[in-house]
Amino acid sequence: MTKLSVNINKIATLRNSRGGDLPNVVQFAKDVQRFGAEGVTIHPRPDERHIRYQDAYNLKPEVYTEYNIEGNPIEKFMNMVLEIKPTQVTLVPDAVNAITSNAGWDTLKHKAFLVEVIQEFKNHGIRTSIFVNPVLKQIEGAKATGTDRIELYTEAFAHEFSLGDKKAILPYTECAVLADSLDLGINAGHDLSLDNIQYFKENIPNLLEVSIGHALISESLYLGVENVIQMYLHRLK
Repeated sequence: MTKLSVNINKIATLRNSRGGDLPNVVQFAKDVQRFGAEGVTIHPRPDERHIRYQDAYNLKPEVYTEYNIEGNPIEKFMNMVLEIKPTQVTLVPDAVNAITSNAGWDTLKHKAFLVEVIQEFKNHGIRTSIFVNPVLKQIEGAKATGTDRIELYTEAFAHEFSLGDKKAILPYTECAVLADSLDLGINAGHDLSLDNIQYFKENIPNLLEVSIGHALISESLYLGVENVIQMYLHRLK
């Protein structure tokens, strides 16, 4: 079964909007695990507009499933990850002013940089994943970096699927088949939701993990967090 990792950035955004500690991100992480989530994902950014660097440290002793920290490997981010030693680090080429992740790595152009960064994390026993667009040459480039896994950037699929275009899955399936043949683990994330997750899962061979935040939190406003997590787990079987 594909693992569900819940991205809790939106909980931090809600907390920060009032300046206090409600909702508490550590308690929320504990709760989603208790409700069945198999991992917790955070994506701290340099301006700390949602998850703060201190949150990453506070969460470490409370995440007993998989702890996935995403981000652009600037020096501050790398130092934090090396200190915390999460289960997985997912490298994302975020621009400083990006509202959310909006592109995967050019694994060919940035090969030397990625090789160096990935090796540093792997030397410390941290599983590595890199965020990539569903392009075959980028999957081949990812293999050359030494990464353990890729995370397929799924915004294009989610958008086209919402318009009724089920063929939008095809490049993702092709990339997953290639990745699997190259012995790369396959993760996925961005705009996956209760509406599209089952179809995505059914068409991506050997999908190991999905990271879902915005949709899951939004759906939970109507359906409840525990219920929504169980709905995702059912679709991911």
